[in-house]
Amino acid sequence: MNFTALPGNQLHEGFCIIKSLEKRMSKNGSSYYDMTLADMDGEVNAKLWDVKDVPEMQFEPMDFVKVRGAFVTFNEMQQFRLDRIRKVTPADNVNISDYVPSAALSGEVMLEEIEKVIDDFSDYELKLLTRSILDSCREKLLYWPAAKGLHHAIRSGLLMHTLSILRLAKAVCSIYTYVNYDLLCAGAILHDLSKIDEIDANETGMPGEYTAKGNLVGHLVLGAIKINEEGKKLGVSEDTLMLLEHMLISHHGVPEYGAAKEPMFPEAMLLSMLDDLDAKMYESQQALSETEPGGFTQKLWNFDNRKLYNHGRAEDGGVELI
Repeated sequence: MNFTALPGNQLHEGFCIIKSLEKRMSKNGSSYYDMTLADMDGEVNAKLWDVKDVPEMQFEPMDFVKVRGAFVTFNEMQQFRLDRIRKVTPADNVNISDYVPSAALSGEVMLEEIEKVIDDFSDYELKLLTRSILDSCREKLLYWPAAKGLHHAIRSGLLMHTLSILRLAKAVCSIYTYVNYDLLCAGAILHDLSKIDEIDANETGMPGEYTAKGNLVGHLVLGAIKINEEGKKLGVSEDTLMLLEHMLISHHGVPEYGAAKEPMFPEAMLLSMLDDLDAKMYESQQALSETEPGGFTQKLWNFDNRKLYNHGRAEDGGVELI
């Protein structure tokens, strides 16, 4: 944490996220908050003493706040003792994406690119259904993460992952020209949208816990249900709904990764492979960015516990979404 030092004393202040919070009781019987505060520079343990049971003193994990206090060392660990804390307001004129890990492109920019692809669909049913489902989650989609951990667990990560796969799908269709472009692109856009129902999050875009639906049903099946329900309202044909439903319930590839069925036609196979490709490229980039050239990463679970080697030759140019 690197809060701005206030002139003339040892106090520091700045904006951050409450990553975790627990209300505890001190030895003298008063309440206090034990917190973890986080921003783009890292995180630190913080204490807020003598908490009163009034609304302005009530905070929750993932709240975006402004704090003032002093850095101290306690039990050989750095701690931030809070003097003041309040929730951020519009008057602060700060952008939350400057304080949490976020996609480099804004949600609005990514969503606009996705919508342009939908508008160019020649298949009316796919255009109608894809746009309708996208519109139903538009507000949350602008900032929702794509996962609780592993790939794209950042602000606007769900849109970032969706747009990456959509771009890959468009490129693949230029090579395998027999692939149905509209069907593959619709599957790419819709395949993970029900993560909004699977994972808790708020406008910080930081992932919370899995919801009850996320634990009991999961985003693959939730997505297929949404397609079926929305499609019937719109009068979409059973054949179109069946193809999209299959693409969603099969895009994790094999049952051990959560797929209800293995992919059984080209567009479903491509969606599954592109989903896996984008997730693994993101995870490899993140791991290698934390590794010195000539060194190896830690063992990575999603790579069968392999270590990856940083050859130091990564390109600086090109289009990146993070």
